[in-house]
Amino acid sequence: MYSIITENLTKKFGTFTAVNNISFSIKKGEIFGFLGANGAGKTTAMKMMCGLLLPTSGTAKVSGYDLTTQSKLIKKNIGYMSQRFSLYDDLTVYENMKLFGTIYKIDRKILEGRIQESLDELSMHSFAKDLVRSIPLGWKQRLAFATALLHRPQIVFLDEPTSGVDPIARREFWGLIYKTAATGITIFVTTHYMDEAEYCERISIMAEGELKLIGTPTELKEKMGTPTVDGLFEKFVNR
Repeated sequence: MYSIITENLTKKFGTFTAVNNISFSIKKGEIFGFLGANGAGKTTAMKMMCGLLLPTSGTAKVSGYDLTTQSKLIKKNIGYMSQRFSLYDDLTVYENMKLFGTIYKIDRKILEGRIQESLDELSMHSFAKDLVRSIPLGWKQRLAFATALLHRPQIVFLDEPTSGVDPIARREFWGLIYKTAATGITIFVTTHYMDEAEYCERISIMAEGELKLIGTPTELKEKMGTPTVDGLFEKFVNR
């Protein structure tokens, strides 16, 4: 079963083609890495799959919903975590989760249970009444991820989720990603850390608006004759 299917997906802004005829599919519960240099088109592609931009041409289904005609339903069935921390610094950890759960229109009693469950899983009960501005960045990222999961989405889009955090926090965050994917939730992640791309089941590389390579890290490294994803990226993008 596939969570995302795109066929010849294209987005133009005037005469500029940001995304050019990309086609791929992602299985339910898969951890899929979306790589590309700045300006490659990956952010535009992600915005389309999140239902925030309509394609100029081509088709896509996300969580079974058509991108062109059912973008509102797509938004309801996905989670999203932005590169920049998007929760409110002047609210407590608990207040942030309650606010976003209310925005997702989760029943009050169900929401309270989910918040407590998330605090348990994250070991954040001691931070529950702390203002978000006062907790370390690594914990903020965990909180943002947990908040994006409150409404039980089928897919979570993570836009450079570990940017700026230390290596230990990055490793712990990826532990949460693996645990989440094991429940059947699809993880779509962009990252500038090439070692993180090794953690993905499959990766793709975009350049100049086109999807150039797609496959497992091992397959692509063998294909390009390089021992690391970092070498793969450098060799491919700069060739």
